[in-house]
Amino acid sequence: MAEEEEPIRPEFPITRVKKIMKVDKDINKINSEALHLVTYSTELFLRFLAEKSSVVAAEKKRKTVNIDHLRIAVKRHQPTSDFLLDSLPLPSAQPVRVTKTLLEKKPPPVGTRRIDAFFSKGKAKVDSP
Repeated sequence: MAEEEEPIRPEFPITRVKKIMKVDKDINKINSEALHLVTYSTELFLRFLAEKSSVVAAEKKRKTVNIDHLRIAVKRHQPTSDFLLDSLPLPSAQPVRVTKTLLEKKPPPVGTRRIDAFFSKGKAKVDSP
């Protein structure tokens, strides 16, 4: 007897992919086979991008993949570059980081209070409606 193969189940939630596909006004109905095909294709494409980006990160001796590694991986693969490169954010010279010290120095707007007072037990009195 021939062994039956288990059906391929994509890791992405099929209902969410269906909702995304229905955003397009030209699509009225989606065949379940087409939905599975699009879901699995998307999964394979993202796996491909992740693998190529991790290769670039390894070449740069980095352990974490960032957007610059993704851009380089997309540029190296011409078919992907043709449609995806314009959608990626432009590389910035230096990322802007917000530190806690900057946030703590800025006083809250008038009439507001920190949420810590709400969660503390008995230390601060919370207004009741």
